Amino acid sequence: MWNEFKKFALKGNVLDLAVGVIIGAAFGKIVSSLVDDIIMPLIGLLIGGIDFTALSFTFNDAEVKYGSFIQTVIDFLIIAFSIFIFIKVINERFRKKEEKKPAPVEVDKKEALLSEIRDLLKEDIQKVRGKSN
Repeated sequence: MWNEFKKFALKGNVLDLAVGVIIGAAFGKIVSSLVDDIIMPLIGLLIGGIDFTALSFTFNDAEVKYGSFIQTVIDFLIIAFSIFIFIKVINERFRKKEEKKPAPVEVDKKEALLSEIRDLLKEDIQKVRGKSN
């Protein structure tokens, strides 16, 4: 059983997944810091520092904190938009690099056939010259 577990745990896919999860968690921290430390203060300046988390109402003995939900939705939208912009910028860079690469030249079938005939004739000429020497 231990050997089977080692085979499973050390497979390439499992290790790749683990690395992806770790990098994803680190990237999540970067995005959260971007939103919390840079974007939200700027938006707070624009909307006058409104904080929705304090909004709530009481229904019987239950306190419904709908303001916290609104704030979470706003945070999600900001994070999603930030990731969208980030991915868009990266895709544009890759697209520009791909445009710089010259497109492979497509040879017409007739041209390819003529080139092949030319090469065969060159070989024949070289053989004939080699025999006469």
